[in-house]
Formats: sequence, structure tokens, C-alpha cells
Amino acid sequence: MSDTTATTEPVTLHHELESIWRTPPGLGRLSAVNHTIVGRRFIIAAFTFFAIGGVLAMLIRAQLATPNSAFVGPDVYNQIFTMHGTVMMFLFAIPLFEGLSIYFLPKMLGARDLAFPRLSAFGFYCYIFGGSILIVAMIAGYAPDSGWFMYTPLSSGRFSPGINADVWLLGVTFVEISAVAAAVEFTVSILKFRAPGMSLARMPLFAWYILVTSGMMLVGFPPLILGSILLELERAFDLPFFDPTRGGDPLLWQHLFWLFGHPEVYIIFLPAAGVISTILPVLVGRDILGYAWIVVAIVAMGFLSFGLWVHHMFTVGIPHLAQAFFSAASVLVAIPTAVQIFLWIGTLMAGRPRMSVPMLYLLGFFFVFVCGGLTGVMLAIVPFDWQAHDTHFVVAHLHYVLVGGFVFPMLAAAYYWLPHFTGRQPLYGVGKVAFWLIFVGFNTTFLIMHLTGLLGMPRRYYTYAPEFGWTGLNLISSVGGFVMTMGFALFAVDMFAQARFGRRAARNPWNAGSLEWATATPPPSYGFASLPEVSSRSPLRDRPELGSELAAGGGYLAGTRNDWQETLVVEMATGKPQHIAILPQPTFLPLATAAAIGVFVLSLLFKVYLLSLAVVPAVLVMFLLWTRATGAEIDRGPLPVGHGLDLPIHAEVPHPASWWAMLFLLVANATLFGSLAFGALFLWLVAPGWPPPALVELPLLKAAGLATALVVASAAGHLGLAPLAKRDRPSELGLLLAALGHAVAAGLAIWICVADIPAPTSHAYLAVTAALIGYVALHAGIGLVLALFTLYRNRAGYVSSRRSGDLRTACLWHDYTALTGLAAVALVYLLPVLVKFRDAQP
Repeated sequence: MSDTTATTEPVTLHHELESIWRTPPGLGRLSAVNHTIVGRRFIIAAFTFFAIGGVLAMLIRAQLATPNSAFVGPDVYNQIFTMHGTVMMFLFAIPLFEGLSIYFLPKMLGARDLAFPRLSAFGFYCYIFGGSILIVAMIAGYAPDSGWFMYTPLSSGRFSPGINADVWLLGVTFVEISAVAAAVEFTVSILKFRAPGMSLARMPLFAWYILVTSGMMLVGFPPLILGSILLELERAFDLPFFDPTRGGDPLLWQHLFWLFGHPEVYIIFLPAAGVISTILPVLVGRDILGYAWIVVAIVAMGFLSFGLWVHHMFTVGIPHLAQAFFSAASVLVAIPTAVQIFLWIGTLMAGRPRMSVPMLYLLGFFFVFVCGGLTGVMLAIVPFDWQAHDTHFVVAHLHYVLVGGFVFPMLAAAYYWLPHFTGRQPLYGVGKVAFWLIFVGFNTTFLIMHLTGLLGMPRRYYTYAPEFGWTGLNLISSVGGFVMTMGFALFAVDMFAQARFGRRAARNPWNAGSLEWATATPPPSYGFASLPEVSSRSPLRDRPELGSELAAGGGYLAGTRNDWQETLVVEMATGKPQHIAILPQPTFLPLATAAAIGVFVLSLLFKVYLLSLAVVPAVLVMFLLWTRATGAEIDRGPLPVGHGLDLPIHAEVPHPASWWAMLFLLVANATLFGSLAFGALFLWLVAPGWPPPALVELPLLKAAGLATALVVASAAGHLGLAPLAKRDRPSELGLLLAALGHAVAAGLAIWICVADIPAPTSHAYLAVTAALIGYVALHAGIGLVLALFTLYRNRAGYVSSRRSGDLRTACLWHDYTALTGLAAVALVYLLPVLVKFRDAQP
């Protein structure tokens, strides 16, 4: 069809949708952006990295099985335990829940895809390339060896002169691009890309968990990204952010790392808790108890998790008042966790549990995770933490929380959702054997570690003497580790065998009420032939025939037009339909863009900085090429979507999904800027080696010019929008002024860095000042590109009174750059005053 959507014959409808949504075969599969394909790839890759991490864990246990072992030396052992933690935290846990969310969220929400399919594919390639850098470096013998937490000064250039630490800093930061992209993707998709009628109060609990987790990622990942950038700048260009002899402080790294690291625990746990809240009610045949209380508990955990980072720093010499505050906060977070656990137990008791393999793993979760939570409360008490810190007791606690709180629920999810992925029903005989091997082996391994920790065995040591009395316990722990590994291997064999040879499964074999079971199993590329209207939290339970109705074209968008990939966008709170989103077709651009960034990262790793500079324009061009498939050159007006409803396309609304994506991306960006400001003030307050040898006397004329240029750029962006309502065209003068303002601001910021900040390598104060002004220069440069882009889009006919989304999205960046630029200039002026104030203290 051209510009109308009408109900067609079901067979014809499915053929038309498949021709539009399908991914090309052969090498064309590298162009896939469909959430079903990308989600599967994430999951498979995550389990592959899990296997690598498991092998590394067994090497650790083999080394520690006996005293004075010569299995591996200290250098190799350092690489092994560093890579084990890095792989499990960054390459397995986060990507696995990303893959599960990418695959299931659109289906649970009643949409055909996520808001930005190309962003998901781009994130996948960043994840694969970044992870591959780490694994290849390990095989080549250049793996990071400073611990997965990379504490300075051990990871600084003086003590780690090779590229080992650079591999971690650059590889993990590359992977974190994927995590931030996923956070933006999930936040916009959950809030806007839902079935009509699906209000926030009717949203699946899994979506609530992922929404809060995504918000935590937007706020939690930037501090680590900033810390990685600062440490790499120190290693590459000798900027002394963490060098105490030149005004830096190693504790700044710990603060930045744990501002990410402790929320990371809950970022990992919450998606697994979402899995439990989704499948437990189905397995017991009863609605979840306390839906609203669970939502409140999720949000509370999200907020409280950011007040706990010093929980990991009780032994570094922080004031007693701070220790008391963070100890209390660490205990307090147990309350929302307990609310969820008691509601799950209540649901379990109120229903009739089916003792299937997924239920076994859920019961294993309850036992293991609760034990881990109890030891976590113990470690939150400062005197006990002083005794157990850096011992195997902490290792045991961490694994009880993360394996119990994440791996067990995910294994339950694997068996529960296997019919959805493959269309085949698992056979549970082998699965039960695998469960008991994993459960018994895990507890044998890590319960014993509590004892060795209490007996004083430190973690991260590659060997120990027999007279310490740890020999028998370590041998038992290592045997348990190998038993657990046998269980995981059996699980992998079982998954493969059932995916290939299992019985054909009926649609919705569990009689679940959530929408993902309303699709065919395995699902087609378009998910739903037509989109449902939702009137309850369990639409499929209330209307068991819903899947057949949607397949027959009984919902919204039951037809095709213009070869568009269409889905609906709704009002955030109520779920009322607002407009049609036209999603992009398969493209190689995500792969090419990630590859270009990969070249940039490798050039930094091998210190070929001229190549790095040359690649930056190529990356920018790649991203600009993404925009060719967005927007519209004519006004179409409202189009029919079915059931008598007409809606505009996304290009004709003031706040399309791209506007919301920019808003949430700027939240992450603001966190990064706030972390930089925190770092500057932290060094001023507590770092040794102050006062600095010189203070930056920022010329008033340059500072005023920089501030004025930023304000002009922001105001000019809005000036460009102003005439749209009256004459259907923006003000080109406003767009030009915005570009000019950013150009002047970027030029002045670079001039200040070069001419007015003496020797940034001589002191951390000067390095931080350069970083603040450099931040302004970078953002003004990006603002210049966006201003020129909006000018081009206007000239090319993509802008009208209805089609103003590009301009409004750019205005967000202009405003943000002005606000943070003014804050940065103010802080640069404030720091010399604070330095003098610190000098005046007795």
C-alpha cells in the first residue's frame, strides 16, 4: 500500500511484513538491526565469555589447591585473576541482561522493536570488539594484571609500564559504550514504545526492573568512564591526576571506581530480580503479590545504591563520621531487597509450585542469595569489615551475591524461555543433574572461602605456606569448583541438545500472561503481525486467544505501507497512542562505525596518536551517515493505524524518540561532568602535594568571551526555532549564529588550554583545570557539528513547522553545553580561591 494501512488477509499480511522486516542472508546478516537477532547475539556472546571466565576461575582454583604451588607464577596469576573478574563483570553479567532485554522487551511491551535498532547493533559490535581486545591481549600475554578494579598507583605508568593496564582502560571503556547505548535504548523504549493502553501501572515488572537499571547505568557508568579516561591520560601524557607527589591522589580512582562499582552490583541483580518476578508467578500459578510495593522497592534500591560506594573503602582512612554514614546506608539497602524477597516467598506460598528445572534454580537463588545478603550486612559493620577486608571472606560474599543473585535466576530463565527462542520444549532429566552439580559445587567452593577468610587468608595472593592451616580447606574449595564447572558444562550441552533435538513446543507452554508469549515461537522478525491493546497487567491470561487475533490482523498497524517498518509510540504515563515510529532497515553502518572506533582505540593502545586524530573525522562521518534514513522531506499529516485512529509519523512531532534519547544521554553526560568537578574538589580538599606550583589566572576577556559565545550559541538555537510556527521555516540566521557561537567557544577554550594553563604535567590542579576547559572545548566542537547539521537539514528540506525534531534535539545539546561550560569556567575561577583558603588553614 502507499499511504494507508488496512487489514489484509493474514497470509498476505505476514508475507508483506516479512519482506519488509527480514534480515538479508549471508554476509547481509552482519547488517542485522532487528532486536530478536541482536538480542540472541548478545546472549550467545555473553555465555561464551562466561565460559572463558569459568576456565580462568578453574586456573585460579588449581593454583590455590595446594600450598607453594608452581602451577602458574605470580605474573601469570595476576593476569588470570584480573581477567576473571573483568570478564565476569564487564563481558558476561551486563551484556547477558542487555541481550535478554533487547530480545524480550519489545515483545513484553507489545512493540515490534526497540526505539533505536541500529544503536543496539552498534552496541553489540562495540561489546564484541572491546571484549576481543581483552581476550586477544590475554592470549598474547599482555592482559591487565592490576586487579579488575585497577587500583592506582599499581595501575599507573610507574608500576605498570607496559600496555597491560592500557588494554583494560581502553578495552573496558570500549565495552562501556555498549552499556551506555543500551541504557539510553531501554529507557526510551520502555517509556515510549509500548502497546496502546499499557500505562505505567500495567507495565510488566521486568520492564520496571530494566527501567530502573537503565537509569542507574546512565548515572553509574560515567564515573568509571571518566576515571578510565583520566588514568589513560596520566599513563599516556603524564597528567598527574592520581600521583600524590604532584598533587594527585590514588583515592580519587577508588572513589570514581566505586561510584560505579557498588551500583554495579545492583545493576547486575535487578534484571535477575526482574526475571524472578516474571517467571515465579507463572511457575506457581498465582499473580505476584505486592506489585506496587515491588515497584517502590526497585526505585528505592536504585536511589540507595548510589549512597554506598564508600562501603568498599572503610580501611583507607576516611573519617569516622563518613564510615558511620555509609555503614548505615549499606544496612538500609537491605530493606527494599527484603521487601522483594518476602513478596516472592509469599507468592510461592500462595501458589502451587511446579518442581521444574526453572523452579529448582529459583529455590537455589533463595538459598544462595539470602546467605550472600547476610554476609553483606556483616561487611557493612565497620569493625567487622576491618577484620575481613581483603580476605577470602569478601570473595565468598561477592560470589554468593552475584552468582546467587544473577547466575541462578539467569539459568532459570534459560530453561523457562528456551521454547520461545527455539520453538522446542526442553527435557528436564539432564537439567536437574546439572542443577545439583552447580548448586553443590558452588556451595562447596565458596562456603569454604568464608572459613579461609576468617582464618586470615588474603585474596589476590598467588600462593601460601602450609603452616597457615589453609591447605585442606583450599583443596575442598578447589574440588567444589571443578564439580561446579562440570555442572555448567552439562548445562551447556543440555541447552545445545534441546535447541536442536527437543520436542516441538506449543505456543505459551507455561500458560503465562505476559505478551512475549503472544508471538509465534520462535518469533518472526516483525514480532507481532498487528499490535495489541492492553487493558490489564496480564493481557494474555485475560484473553488467551490474543495471539491468534493479532496474527490475523486484529490489532493496530495491521498492514504495510511504503515499505516502512512501523510501530507505535505512546504517551509516557497513560499509554495513549501518540505517533508512528518508522524504524530503520538493516544497514552495515553500526558495524562500520564500531570498527572505526575500534581502530581509534587500537591506535591509542599502540600510541599511534596521529592515526587516532585521523580516525576521529571518519567516526564523525559514520555517525552523520546514520541520519540519511531519518526524518522526512514532506508533511504527510495523520495516517491511519487501525481501529479508526489516525496518528502522525515520528518526524512530525516536536519530541520524537531522538529528542528523548538526547535528554537521557545528557543525563549521563552531566554525571560525567559532575564526577570531574567532584574530582577537582576532592583533590583540593584532601590530596597531598598542595599548594600547586602555579595558579591559573584566567584572562577576564577570554573567560567573558567564552561564556558569551556559549550563551549566544544556546540562545541562537532557540532563535532558529522561533519563526517555525509563523512561516514554516526556521531562522537560518539563528542556526548560523549557533554554529558561530560554538566555533568561537571551542577556539577560545583551546586557546586557554594552550596559552593560559602552565605545564599541566607539573601538578594535578593544573591537569584538572585543563580537563575542565578541554571538556568545554569538546562539547562546543560537537555543538558546532550539530548546528551545521541542522543548517544542512533545513536546506535539504527536512525542517518545517511540523518537522522540527532535529532542531529541538540540537537545542538540548546547545543548552547543556552552555550550562556546563559556564559551570566549568566558574569552577576554574573558584579553584585558585579555594587553594588560598586551604593554604590558610592551620
